[in-house]
Amino acid sequence: MKKIAIFPGSFDPYTMGHHDIVMRSLNIFDEVIIGIGYNSTKKNRYFEIELMVEKIESVYRDIPGVKVVVYNELTSTLAKKHEAGFLIRGLRNTTDFEYENTISQMNRYLNENLETVFLITSPQFAAISSTVIREVHRYGGDVNEFLPYEI
Repeated sequence: MKKIAIFPGSFDPYTMGHHDIVMRSLNIFDEVIIGIGYNSTKKNRYFEIELMVEKIESVYRDIPGVKVVVYNELTSTLAKKHEAGFLIRGLRNTTDFEYENTISQMNRYLNENLETVFLITSPQFAAISSTVIREVHRYGGDVNEFLPYEI
């Protein structure tokens, strides 16, 4: 049976840290679906979803087993629709773990066949966050070295 994983997030923007998690996940899973979700706690996106879809798809154009979808529903529902048995989450620190563990438990409650796999961020990407990238970009700083595409 094919091992399909969802890598969900708002990806505003999609960073080198996210890219690292996807590339490492391809060693574990047959297919990785990058799910760009609408986060109800984040009212306004900085980068348009359509731009992120275009940029992320360009990164994986020649890499089989990766696709990008946009969704506006529960992640557990998205996983059911794509017959994914796994969620991938990257962890930078213990704060990330506390937050992600709570979400993992709820996803498991909503879909008992859904396992969350935590991957520890590679050290060189541990300080990168989408929030910091947005702030640097907003004030004219060059963020391209933190992204797997040009912005």
